Amino acid sequence: MRYLDPKNDLTFKKIFGEHPHLLKSFLNAVMPLAEGRKIISLEYLPAELVPEIPMFANSIVDVRCIDEKGQQFIVEMQMLWTDSFKSRVLFNASKAYIKQVGRGFQYKSLQPVYSLNIINENFDDKPEIYIHHYQLIHTQDSEDVMEGLEFVFIELPKFKAKKFTDKKLQVLWLRFLSEINDLQESISPDFLDVPEIKEATELILESGMTRGELETYDKYWDIISTEKSFRSDAYAKGIEQGIEQGIEQGIEQGITSEKHIIAKKLKLLGLSTSDIVKATGLSEEEIEK
Repeated sequence: MRYLDPKNDLTFKKIFGEHPHLLKSFLNAVMPLAEGRKIISLEYLPAELVPEIPMFANSIVDVRCIDEKGQQFIVEMQMLWTDSFKSRVLFNASKAYIKQVGRGFQYKSLQPVYSLNIINENFDDKPEIYIHHYQLIHTQDSEDVMEGLEFVFIELPKFKAKKFTDKKLQVLWLRFLSEINDLQESISPDFLDVPEIKEATELILESGMTRGELETYDKYWDIISTEKSFRSDAYAKGIEQGIEQGIEQGIEQGITSEKHIIAKKLKLLGLSTSDIVKATGLSEEEIEK
């Protein structure tokens, strides 16, 4: 048996976008929901086209759903990190929150919107933190929370590096996402101990995919590879330009410094300011300084 990577757009949506009981298990395990906020049942909402971000044309939210209390959940699997991603996440969650308002609607009826973002790159320089939970809180009293919008970002590489050994549901779901790679032939037996995760592993078997699904799966990796190459080339070009600019600035500063030394010597020899201006090209103000 060979398994496909669950982080791929096709497999991620196949697991969490078509099986609400698997999504419910995943969200209850991963999201920091208070006991009264745990999900009992949920239904999917239509996918929405969201604002474009650099290197990601036609970006669509992976999964949108609503539970029995009216709480909304927006879930995204992001292979590459960009600086503008947080802004897009904030915009999209805010839009979902505002859309609850209709004719005759009372603000007190507004339900929270939760945004869960699983990132396959590290974007934060704090190695001990791999789950980032954002809320609207009082700046002087962190216990005073304004409900409405909450955001969770999970850095999978940091999680994987920690080598968790316990079998909490949160750990097992994140291990499922971070450990299984493309065309892997065996998986951890720990995944088979939880019915929901066992079912998820069966959904990513290569043998269970149609030819069209496998083509879509491969095409997604081609897109990611192209995006990585583009980003790498842009980064290398930026470094090269920075080096060239640094060399040019260094040469220019060296020439200016040499001119200052010459001007000082000429002044000591008693030459007039106007003659020093002609000799060095410096301004009268620079020479007087």
